[in-house]
Amino acid sequence: MSPRSDPTNDTTNTDTVGTDESGADVASDPQRPSDHVDGTAQAPSDGVNQPKLGLLGYVRFFWRQLTSMRTALFLLMMLALAAIPGSLVPQRTADPNGVVQYKVDHATLYPILDKLQVFDTYTSVWFSAIYLLLFVSLIGCIVPRTRHHWQALRTRPPKTPARLTRLAGFRSAAVQRDTLTDGGSGTDAATSLPSVDHAITRATAILKRSGYRVERFGDSVSAERGYLRETGNLVFHAALVGVLVAVGIGGGFGFTGQRLLVEGQTFSNVLGSYDSVNPGRWFQQTDLKGYNLTLDKFVTKYEERNLNALGQALDYSATVTSQEKGGTPKTSRLGVNDPLSIGGTNVYLLGNGYAMQVTIRDGEGNEALTDTVPFLPQDANYTSLGVIKVPDAKPDQLGIRGFFYPTAVKNARGAFTSNYPDTENPLLTLQVYTGDLGLDDGVPRSVYSLDTTGLKQIAGTDADTASLELKPGQTKTLPDGAGSITFDGVKRYVSLDVHHDPSQLWVGGFAILSVLGLLTSLFVPRRRVWVKAVPRTGADQGEYDLEYAGLARGEDPNLERAVAEIANRHLSDLGVRMPS
Repeated sequence: MSPRSDPTNDTTNTDTVGTDESGADVASDPQRPSDHVDGTAQAPSDGVNQPKLGLLGYVRFFWRQLTSMRTALFLLMMLALAAIPGSLVPQRTADPNGVVQYKVDHATLYPILDKLQVFDTYTSVWFSAIYLLLFVSLIGCIVPRTRHHWQALRTRPPKTPARLTRLAGFRSAAVQRDTLTDGGSGTDAATSLPSVDHAITRATAILKRSGYRVERFGDSVSAERGYLRETGNLVFHAALVGVLVAVGIGGGFGFTGQRLLVEGQTFSNVLGSYDSVNPGRWFQQTDLKGYNLTLDKFVTKYEERNLNALGQALDYSATVTSQEKGGTPKTSRLGVNDPLSIGGTNVYLLGNGYAMQVTIRDGEGNEALTDTVPFLPQDANYTSLGVIKVPDAKPDQLGIRGFFYPTAVKNARGAFTSNYPDTENPLLTLQVYTGDLGLDDGVPRSVYSLDTTGLKQIAGTDADTASLELKPGQTKTLPDGAGSITFDGVKRYVSLDVHHDPSQLWVGGFAILSVLGLLTSLFVPRRRVWVKAVPRTGADQGEYDLEYAGLARGEDPNLERAVAEIANRHLSDLGVRMPS
């Protein structure tokens, strides 16, 4: 015996081993090996000497953290949270007019949110970073798991355990003469009992028909099923990657455009007809398919019976006439969440309002402007604000800020307001300015705002003449010989969002695939089942016990019932009476 393996060796060995929890010398304990180190032994005085990771080690560590499923789920949750600001504030790509209005309404908060790219949420740096990290994390999860799953599919089921009694759903049935019933199969003439080989062969066939992969090991059969669960899991995550790729690539070839369309106006699907366009990186003008869209009529249905919700809009409906290049005109309905598909684009109804038909003559009596000017709603009753600019007026340019009240009434302070959103008593009030509007200095200016710096107010609160009040059909003369204005009437307008996304079908397909993969991973159980023939000690020739048991990977509340069903089918096939 070598000195190291001798439990009665010198004190060198006992120093290494130490003492147990009771303080006894473990070197004298014959049940412990000589090189055993007790968990309570003191660590060396110089501490544990661990190897340094180095640069490559840290890279591997962070890569493993990034590609773990826990990180992927966390990034998916972060992506959902990062998308919330996009639904709380207007986005430049979908509602540029809303961004302008938000700037007016929240002058202090707007610069902060603009620097944080909240108005461009889905193209912001922080959203893109989460998006790309999630993409990398999912790829890093899927590739090794797919390789491992492929190897598992090609691996034989494991050998039958020696003692099935320790496993779930264990049951045993004796195959002997007094347990036989009529109608069995495979009876051995010598023993009048089903042979072991026949019993295991029948068990193999039953398990195969139940969808198990089987492997026979002597007098037992090992079966497993549920690899479709991991397949569904991988399909789910691969489909998520497909959605991310489709959205990213589709956004590069797609575009979003906005157009405000007044009743009677026609819109053509060319870049010059859009009020604003947000094209993708690889979008080209030739991708636009030619079609025309005319707004025939816009109707709003209001609540009229419930006094607590009087005037609340119940439904919006726009009647449009569309015509594709080389096609025939077609009349369609355009509503909320009911877009019109035409020319490879989806046309959505975003908003609506009132537009003023006005005719303005300048101080020389010439017709300086005849136009239909949209006004932006300011409240639920459609009190609307608009700006009319007349750069061709003489002798001075005219700038007019107007307020439109669909159902005008005076409040307690004597100011006009609207108490109903429909045009029951329409009224237009105007504040008029003269001077240089700054339209010729090359600086872009919003058509919905009027910079009054350097302008002279000739009608309004700061002028000698009060604001002009006009009803449809009325004409008012402007002060200081500046001309006249005629309020010709009121029309409705709609705000349209034209969206072209070539990835829609791909995204829809991957979304369906991800749902199917998720359902498969949730409802397909992963389990193993064994059937084993065990000779009975001291029994008559040919008698044996059939043992059944199962093992689940994860929670499987139906495992015991599945084992029982297989046992019952097998014993019934052999003509063996079920154990009570």
